[in-house]
Amino acid sequence: MAKNILSNKQALIGIIIVIFITLIAILAPYIAPNDPNKINPSYKFAKQSKLYPLGGDQLGRCVLSRLIYGARYSLGLAVPALLILAVISTIVGTLSAYIGGKIDKFFAIICDIFMAFPPLIIVLSLMGSLGQGVMNILVAVVFSMWVWFARVIRSYVLVEKRKGYITASKIAGCSDYKIITRHIIPNILPQLIVYFSTGIALMILMISGFSFLGLGLKAGTAEWGAMLSNGKAYLYTHPSLLIYPGTCILVTATGFNLFGEAVRDVISPQNN
Repeated sequence: MAKNILSNKQALIGIIIVIFITLIAILAPYIAPNDPNKINPSYKFAKQSKLYPLGGDQLGRCVLSRLIYGARYSLGLAVPALLILAVISTIVGTLSAYIGGKIDKFFAIICDIFMAFPPLIIVLSLMGSLGQGVMNILVAVVFSMWVWFARVIRSYVLVEKRKGYITASKIAGCSDYKIITRHIIPNILPQLIVYFSTGIALMILMISGFSFLGLGLKAGTAEWGAMLSNGKAYLYTHPSLLIYPGTCILVTATGFNLFGEAVRDVISPQNN
């Protein structure tokens, strides 16, 4: 499968974008030309120069340096949030679908209750109670989104558990644990890879959106959503303060989406 993915142009473009953004995030302290948080009033709205390649913002901070460090915060929040969501939703969704009965009905009721409220409402409530901060953002995102992910995984498991080889495994005496870990999970793993790879783009957009609304990290943090929020006041005078972080969010989300959709096409070519 890996060979087919690498031979897919769409997947290759997505992988290149993802690797490029990831390297920028990792190497930020070495490639950023300036301190992203250093305020220099003399460079307020400075034009592009050797010192400030993309100019300065409203506080005289280097825009390019803030964009580079912004990759750290955006990926550094989106990836852990998705990993936590993946673990929780996979466990809950798989057990609910496999056990079935009253447990599955109870899970369906919980899903209906959670999904009746938009994730933003839940995040607003939690962030208002917990306050700003990295851990609070992760808690709010996971709590607001786990049901959506778990319900999709539940549907995958329901389809898989009805197949003949699962019945044959039970007749052969395989334990429930072995059936789940050695048969069901490995067989739905390709779909999970696709779902979670596109989910990273969703996390990036969501976290950036929270920062844009003032619900993200503390004021002054070099994060793309926060930069968008700060730059909206200068839309007509200095639109580049919105264009640069907006482009970063768009390119990063596009990279993950391209990769996820290409993997889906490789796994399920009959859907093309």
